[in-house]
Amino acid sequence: MDYMETMKARHAVRSFTDRKIEGKTLSDLQSIIEKINAASGLDMKLVLDEPEAFGGRSSRGFKNCRNYIVIGGKNGSNEKTGYYGEKAVLAAQALGLNSCWVEMSYSKGKVPVKLEPGYKIQAVIALGYGENQGVPHKSKTMEALSKVDGEAPDWFKKGMEAAMLAPTAMNQQKFSFALNGDKVSAKPGIGFYSKVDLGIAKAHFELGAGKDNFKWA
Repeated sequence: MDYMETMKARHAVRSFTDRKIEGKTLSDLQSIIEKINAASGLDMKLVLDEPEAFGGRSSRGFKNCRNYIVIGGKNGSNEKTGYYGEKAVLAAQALGLNSCWVEMSYSKGKVPVKLEPGYKIQAVIALGYGENQGVPHKSKTMEALSKVDGEAPDWFKKGMEAAMLAPTAMNQQKFSFALNGDKVSAKPGIGFYSKVDLGIAKAHFELGAGKDNFKWA
Protein backbone atom coordinates (compact mmCIF):
# COMPACT_ATOMS: atom_id res chain seq x y z
CA MET A 1 0.00 0.00 0.00
CA ASP A 2 1.22 3.52 -0.85
CA TYR A 3 0.09 5.09 2.42
CA MET A 4 0.45 8.74 1.39
CA GLU A 5 -1.55 8.24 -1.79
CA THR A 6 -4.18 6.30 0.17
CA MET A 7 -4.41 9.09 2.77
CA LYS A 8 -4.75 11.73 0.05
CA ALA A 9 -7.45 9.73 -1.74
CA ARG A 10 -9.50 8.94 1.36
CA HIS A 11 -12.23 11.43 2.34
CA ALA A 12 -15.35 11.12 4.47
CA VAL A 13 -18.23 9.58 2.51
CA ARG A 14 -21.76 9.39 3.92
CA SER A 15 -23.81 8.25 0.91
CA PHE A 16 -23.41 4.72 -0.37
CA THR A 17 -24.59 2.60 -3.30
CA ASP A 18 -26.29 -0.79 -3.04
CA ARG A 19 -23.16 -2.66 -4.10
CA LYS A 20 -22.36 -5.39 -1.60
CA ILE A 21 -18.98 -5.94 0.04
CA GLU A 22 -18.14 -9.49 -1.00
CA GLY A 23 -15.58 -11.84 -2.51
CA LYS A 24 -11.89 -11.14 -2.05
CA THR A 25 -12.57 -7.61 -0.80
CA LEU A 26 -14.66 -9.02 2.04
CA SER A 27 -12.20 -11.78 2.94
CA ASP A 28 -9.27 -9.34 2.90
CA LEU A 29 -11.16 -6.87 5.09
CA GLN A 30 -12.11 -9.57 7.58
CA SER A 31 -8.48 -10.74 7.72
CA ILE A 32 -7.30 -7.19 8.39
CA ILE A 33 -9.81 -6.77 11.22
CA GLU A 34 -8.69 -10.06 12.79
CA LYS A 35 -5.06 -8.92 12.71
CA ILE A 36 -5.94 -5.54 14.22
CA ASN A 37 -7.88 -7.20 17.03
CA ALA A 38 -4.94 -9.48 17.81
CA ALA A 39 -2.50 -6.56 17.88
CA SER A 40 -4.66 -4.02 19.71
CA GLY A 41 -6.75 -5.78 22.33
CA LEU A 42 -9.80 -4.04 20.88
CA ASP A 43 -12.95 -5.88 19.84
CA MET A 44 -13.53 -4.73 16.27
CA LYS A 45 -16.43 -6.29 14.38
CA LEU A 46 -17.68 -6.00 10.80
CA VAL A 47 -21.44 -5.63 10.34
CA LEU A 48 -22.88 -6.18 6.86
CA ASP A 49 -26.24 -5.40 5.25
CA GLU A 50 -27.75 -3.95 8.44
CA PRO A 51 -29.97 -0.88 7.82
CA GLU A 52 -31.22 -0.07 11.32
CA ALA A 53 -28.25 1.62 13.01
CA PHE A 54 -28.15 4.34 10.33
CA GLY A 55 -31.87 4.33 9.59
CA GLY A 56 -33.20 6.73 12.21
CA ARG A 57 -33.32 10.45 12.84
CA SER A 58 -29.99 10.44 14.62
CA SER A 59 -28.22 9.43 11.40
CA ARG A 60 -29.03 12.55 9.42
CA GLY A 61 -26.44 13.13 6.72
CA PHE A 62 -26.03 9.42 5.98
CA LYS A 63 -27.68 7.70 3.04
CA ASN A 64 -28.01 3.96 2.48
CA CYS A 65 -25.39 3.07 5.09
CA ARG A 66 -25.81 -0.68 5.65
CA ASN A 67 -22.23 -1.73 6.39
CA TYR A 68 -20.00 -0.58 9.21
CA ILE A 69 -17.18 -1.54 11.54
CA VAL A 70 -17.90 -1.45 15.27
CA ILE A 71 -14.93 -0.67 17.53
CA GLY A 72 -15.36 -2.00 21.05
CA GLY A 73 -12.94 -1.17 23.82
CA LYS A 74 -12.55 -0.75 27.54
CA ASN A 75 -12.72 2.59 29.33
CA GLY A 76 -9.68 4.68 28.50
CA SER A 77 -9.15 3.14 25.07
CA ASN A 78 -10.05 6.30 23.10
CA GLU A 79 -6.60 6.91 21.65
CA LYS A 80 -6.17 3.23 20.81
CA THR A 81 -9.57 3.31 19.11
CA GLY A 82 -8.43 6.10 16.81
CA TYR A 83 -5.00 4.61 16.13
CA TYR A 84 -6.13 1.13 15.17
CA GLY A 85 -9.46 2.19 13.69
CA GLU A 86 -7.63 4.39 11.21
CA LYS A 87 -5.50 1.44 10.15
CA ALA A 88 -8.75 -0.30 9.22
CA VAL A 89 -9.96 2.82 7.41
CA LEU A 90 -6.81 3.08 5.30
CA ALA A 91 -6.85 -0.63 4.54
CA ALA A 92 -10.49 -0.36 3.43
CA GLN A 93 -9.61 2.58 1.19
CA ALA A 94 -6.84 0.55 -0.41
CA LEU A 95 -9.41 -2.19 -1.09
CA GLY A 96 -11.58 0.29 -3.00
CA LEU A 97 -14.05 1.05 -0.22
CA ASN A 98 -15.16 4.40 1.14
CA SER A 99 -15.69 5.23 4.79
CA CYS A 100 -16.56 7.75 7.46
CA TRP A 101 -15.73 7.87 11.17
CA VAL A 102 -18.92 8.08 13.25
CA GLU A 103 -19.24 8.67 16.98
CA MET A 104 -22.74 10.10 17.39
CA SER A 105 -24.81 10.05 14.18
CA TYR A 106 -26.19 6.52 14.52
CA SER A 107 -28.47 4.52 16.81
CA LYS A 108 -26.14 2.70 19.19
CA GLY A 109 -28.97 0.61 20.61
CA LYS A 110 -29.69 -0.88 17.18
CA VAL A 111 -26.15 -2.12 16.58
CA PRO A 112 -26.49 -5.95 16.56
CA VAL A 113 -23.15 -6.96 18.09
CA LYS A 114 -22.14 -8.57 21.35
CA LEU A 115 -18.82 -7.27 22.60
CA GLU A 116 -16.32 -8.84 24.95
CA PRO A 117 -17.18 -8.47 28.68
CA GLY A 118 -16.15 -5.05 29.97
CA TYR A 119 -16.10 -3.54 26.47
CA LYS A 120 -18.40 -0.90 25.03
CA ILE A 121 -18.77 0.75 21.66
CA GLN A 122 -16.17 3.49 21.27
CA ALA A 123 -16.94 4.41 17.65
CA VAL A 124 -18.17 2.98 14.38
CA ILE A 125 -16.84 3.38 10.86
CA ALA A 126 -19.44 3.63 8.09
CA LEU A 127 -18.27 1.57 5.15
CA GLY A 128 -19.14 0.68 1.57
CA TYR A 129 -18.97 1.83 -2.02
CA GLY A 130 -19.66 5.54 -2.03
CA GLU A 131 -21.84 7.46 -4.42
CA ASN A 132 -18.81 9.72 -4.69
CA GLN A 133 -15.26 9.87 -3.34
CA GLY A 134 -15.85 12.74 -0.92
CA VAL A 135 -13.94 16.01 -0.85
CA PRO A 136 -10.70 17.09 0.88
CA HIS A 137 -10.94 19.00 4.14
CA LYS A 138 -9.19 22.28 4.76
CA SER A 139 -6.10 21.81 6.91
CA LYS A 140 -4.28 23.99 9.39
CA THR A 141 -0.65 24.74 8.60
CA MET A 142 2.19 22.52 9.72
CA GLU A 143 3.47 25.36 11.89
CA ALA A 144 0.11 25.59 13.68
CA LEU A 145 0.07 21.87 14.43
CA SER A 146 3.69 21.28 15.46
CA LYS A 147 6.57 22.69 17.47
CA VAL A 148 10.19 22.22 16.48
CA ASP A 149 13.31 24.02 17.65
CA GLY A 150 15.31 24.77 14.52
CA GLU A 151 14.88 23.08 11.15
CA ALA A 152 12.67 20.00 11.16
CA PRO A 153 14.17 16.86 9.57
CA ASP A 154 12.53 15.54 6.42
CA TRP A 155 11.02 12.54 8.21
CA PHE A 156 9.24 14.84 10.67
CA LYS A 157 7.87 16.96 7.84
CA LYS A 158 6.59 13.84 6.07
CA GLY A 159 5.01 12.70 9.31
CA MET A 160 3.27 16.03 9.72
CA GLU A 161 2.09 16.01 6.11
CA ALA A 162 0.47 12.66 6.83
CA ALA A 163 -1.01 13.87 10.16
CA MET A 164 -2.51 16.88 8.39
CA LEU A 165 -4.51 14.44 6.25
CA ALA A 166 -5.98 12.70 9.29
CA PRO A 167 -9.77 12.92 9.72
CA THR A 168 -10.88 14.62 12.94
CA ALA A 169 -14.21 15.51 14.52
CA MET A 170 -15.69 18.50 12.69
CA ASN A 171 -12.33 18.79 10.89
CA GLN A 172 -11.02 20.81 13.83
CA GLN A 173 -7.57 19.17 14.02
CA LYS A 174 -7.29 19.56 17.80
CA PHE A 175 -3.89 17.90 18.17
CA SER A 176 -0.27 18.99 18.27
CA PHE A 177 3.12 17.35 17.72
CA ALA A 178 6.49 18.40 19.11
CA LEU A 179 10.00 17.25 18.28
CA ASN A 180 12.83 16.89 20.77
CA GLY A 181 15.84 15.13 19.27
CA ASP A 182 14.52 11.86 17.89
CA LYS A 183 11.55 11.84 20.25
CA VAL A 184 8.10 12.99 19.22
CA SER A 185 5.37 13.92 21.65
CA ALA A 186 1.73 14.27 20.62
CA LYS A 187 -1.02 15.89 22.62
CA PRO A 188 -4.79 16.11 22.19
CA GLY A 189 -6.66 19.37 22.33
CA ILE A 190 -9.81 20.01 24.33
CA GLY A 191 -12.90 18.30 22.99
CA PHE A 192 -15.21 15.34 23.37
CA TYR A 193 -13.45 13.15 20.78
CA SER A 194 -10.01 14.70 20.95
CA LYS A 195 -8.26 11.52 22.16
CA VAL A 196 -9.75 9.45 19.35
CA ASP A 197 -8.63 12.15 16.93
CA LEU A 198 -5.15 12.07 18.43
CA GLY A 199 -4.92 8.32 17.87
CA ILE A 200 -5.92 8.80 14.23
CA ALA A 201 -3.34 11.56 13.77
CA LYS A 202 -0.61 9.45 15.41
CA ALA A 203 -1.35 6.56 13.06
CA HIS A 204 -0.94 8.91 10.11
CA PHE A 205 2.22 10.51 11.49
CA GLU A 206 3.84 7.14 12.11
CA LEU A 207 3.12 5.95 8.58
CA GLY A 208 4.40 9.17 7.04
CA ALA A 209 7.52 9.56 9.17
CA GLY A 210 8.56 5.92 9.29
CA LYS A 211 8.66 4.11 12.64
CA ASP A 212 12.45 3.62 12.48
CA ASN A 213 13.14 7.36 12.42
CA PHE A 214 11.79 8.35 15.84
CA LYS A 215 10.47 7.28 19.22
CA TRP A 216 7.25 8.35 20.88
CA ALA A 217 8.02 10.42 23.96
